[in-house]
Order: sequence, then structure tokens, then C-alpha cells
Amino acid sequence: MIRFEEKLEAVLREAQGAGCPPRLGQAMHYSVFPGGARIRPRLVLAVAKACGARDPGLALSAAAAIELLHCASLVHDDLPCFDDADLRRGKPTVHCAFGEPLAVLAGDALIVLAFEVLTRSASVAPARLGNLVRIIAGAVGSRGGITAGQAWEAEPEIDLDCYHQAKTGALFAGATMAGAAAAGMPYAEWRALGEQIGAAFQVADDIRDVAGRPEEIGKPNGQDAMLHRPNVVHQLGLSGAVRHLDSMIVSAIERVPACPGRAELQAQIRIQANSFLPEELARRAA
Repeated sequence: MIRFEEKLEAVLREAQGAGCPPRLGQAMHYSVFPGGARIRPRLVLAVAKACGARDPGLALSAAAAIELLHCASLVHDDLPCFDDADLRRGKPTVHCAFGEPLAVLAGDALIVLAFEVLTRSASVAPARLGNLVRIIAGAVGSRGGITAGQAWEAEPEIDLDCYHQAKTGALFAGATMAGAAAAGMPYAEWRALGEQIGAAFQVADDIRDVAGRPEEIGKPNGQDAMLHRPNVVHQLGLSGAVRHLDSMIVSAIERVPACPGRAELQAQIRIQANSFLPEELARRAA
């Protein structure tokens, strides 16, 4: 992932160039670095490799776009009008560090930057660019993307399946499909894998919210109860939620489509899934 981090740094450095107000550029960089586990871009790159991608350039751009959009969604999710959170990735949220107006603008700028990164990669494989833009835009849009996921929280009644699929699963599905598309492979069959990994991650996030400590999960806990949002732990209990998470990870591994690097990708998913819960929390929740 060293090359990926270098790619992100280069993208943000360029975005902070001439014409960018200094504090906006600082807020954008603050939103992206230091990063979290980078699970979604890791997935893009792993799928592209498993599909036999020969040139990682396009996959790197797709991974960067996915991560920039994810970071933008966190900035907006933390705003006072939504979760009003004061901690993210172990440091003050962007609106706490830079003020609410710059947080809104930094999130907006990261969204635009994501698609700028994609279009600049057009020369690598121009025939694949249209599919990548379509996949990634769909993962963040109003029809089942993360924007829809956030908007479900403003509805008088929540369709729980649509809510979780949009808020969490959509960007994971975008990551797996983008990895395949970047490699020039048919991508529709990769949606189910991403959706299942996203669903497992949502369960893990529910567990972290209930049982995790702010210092180990890097953000406030108890948000779901405070904001009256659904949480699987409230339905299944803590141990039941952990068992459910384990079964979902097994299901995800089984859903990896046939590809040259299938076995290696399955092993990587298992390793990455082990990081969904911090080690200490996993022991407490078992």
C-alpha cells in the first residue's frame, strides 16, 4: 500500500496548488491523512490483481477515487447537522478543527477531486474509463449510493436493508466492481462480493459502536443509540452479532468469482476481515 499512499499524497499535494485557498487545502489533507485501514482501496487493488491487471495505474486511480469519496462522506457524516461527532480516526473531526463551513467545502472538494483523478487516468486505458465513472458514481449517488444511505436517516421510516446497503455496502460493491473494470474484466458479477463484505463491515461497525471504546475505535461510541439508529447488536445481542459477523465473512469468501487469483484474494479477504474488530474488542465480544 506504500504506492497507494504516495498516489494519494501526490493527488492532495496537487490539489493544494496555486489557486486553492490555503486553509481549504489543509482541511482536505487533514480529511485524508492519516488514513484509517484503507479497506476499500485495498479491495480495489486486490480485485484488480486477482483479475490479472498488468498495469496498476488505472486501478490505483480508481482506488484513490474510492478513498477520496469515502473520506468526503466521513467529513459530511460528522457535521453538526448529521452526527455532530467530535472525534474521527483518533483526532478532532474536520468541522471541529477547521470550522463547519470549511468542512462542508473540503468534503465537496474531495468529491470533485475523486472524479478528476479518474479522468486524468483516461490515457492509461480510455475504453475502461466510462465503466469506472459509472460504477463509482453509482456507489455514491442518490439511487442506492452513500448519499442515499445518509438521506435514509432523514426519512420518517427507514427501510433497513436499503439503508445498510446504501450507507455501507454501496461503496464496497463499487470497490470490487471498479477493481474488475480497471483490469478490463466483466464487473457485474463482482457486485455480490462487495455487497457481502460491506454488510459484514456494517455488522462490525455496529459491534464497535456498542462495545468499543472511543480510544480503540477512533470515534465516539454509542452513536446509534443516541441517534435512534438501527444496530444489529440491539437485535441479536453482542455474542449473536459476533457469530453473525463470522458467518458473513465466510459467505463473502465463498462469493469471490472465478479469476486467476481467486485463492489469493480469498486469503486476503480473510486477513482483512480480521481487522474489522480491534483485537481487544474481539476478545471482549467473543
